[in-house]
Amino acid sequence: MAILSTHNMAVGYGQGNKRTVLLKNLNLELSQGTLVALLGKNGAGKSTMLRAITCDTQPIEGTVEIDGKASTVISKRDLSRLVALVATERIMGGAFTIRELVALGRQPHTGFLGRLSDHDREVVQRSLEAVGIDHKAEQHVAELSDGERQKAMIAKALAQETPIIVLDEPTAFLDVASRLETMKLLHSLAREQNKAVLLSSHDISQSLLLADELWVITSNREVITGTTEQVVMSGAMDRVFDNTSILFNNDLCDYETQLPSSLSVSLDCDDEALRHCVVNALLRNGVAVGEGGSTVIVKAVDNFELENGTGATSVKELVKLLRGAAIN
Repeated sequence: MAILSTHNMAVGYGQGNKRTVLLKNLNLELSQGTLVALLGKNGAGKSTMLRAITCDTQPIEGTVEIDGKASTVISKRDLSRLVALVATERIMGGAFTIRELVALGRQPHTGFLGRLSDHDREVVQRSLEAVGIDHKAEQHVAELSDGERQKAMIAKALAQETPIIVLDEPTAFLDVASRLETMKLLHSLAREQNKAVLLSSHDISQSLLLADELWVITSNREVITGTTEQVVMSGAMDRVFDNTSILFNNDLCDYETQLPSSLSVSLDCDDEALRHCVVNALLRNGVAVGEGGSTVIVKAVDNFELENGTGATSVKELVKLLRGAAIN
């Protein structure tokens, strides 16, 4: 059963009667043990949706239900024991040690004075270990890299001991290695700790690799949901952007731009990795790869042969030969 669900929810912004609806008719479900990726272009309404789902703001229409109760009847204290939010802003609080930062996640459980019991300290330690940052627990936040700070914030969310963790662009400021580590960590938390993890992201390839389900906001603000495979095969990924030159590549599980081309060739290449590199190189030089045109035999990254036996030792040299053949 879903730990969180929305019923005919509409979200947007504004005050009083002056309201702008970004997304409507949202009937969404989030289950424990599941990683869900929320995808969409900038300005599509991802952050607005997450704020409504985590009850930071009220939806314009409809309701949010958490653990079988309407969010409107759940106290703030009880809500903080159900939902942990990791926001997209850069992490401040450099004067805190990592352990102190993570310990703030125990506030829903420690009472007004915030005194930590032995159990609270154990939870904090387990949370540090779960994200692999316990060896830096006594360092100050200011001393950490962006990737390490993000791990610390996820550890803080774990310390809340909530069944639901929501993250708004958790990899926004991270390098490639840190993005991969963070996504892998969130995947394992859903699996190993039975968390319901919902994240918004622009990291398409990793989201499609690791997410169990997708919530995709299309360019006309329709929200398509389902398993990752269902959503990809439905063609929804092609409807995220208005720009027709940006296409979703099912083989790469990512977006690519369609460059203008004046020539088309066929490639004879058995090595898929080599073929991909050559296709990209030709596209940069205005040559599309399809079924028609001259056949290029690819022997190596610097060894090409045309069907008439003419050879080339670089892509640029190959392109010159192809253009010459086209003129003749």
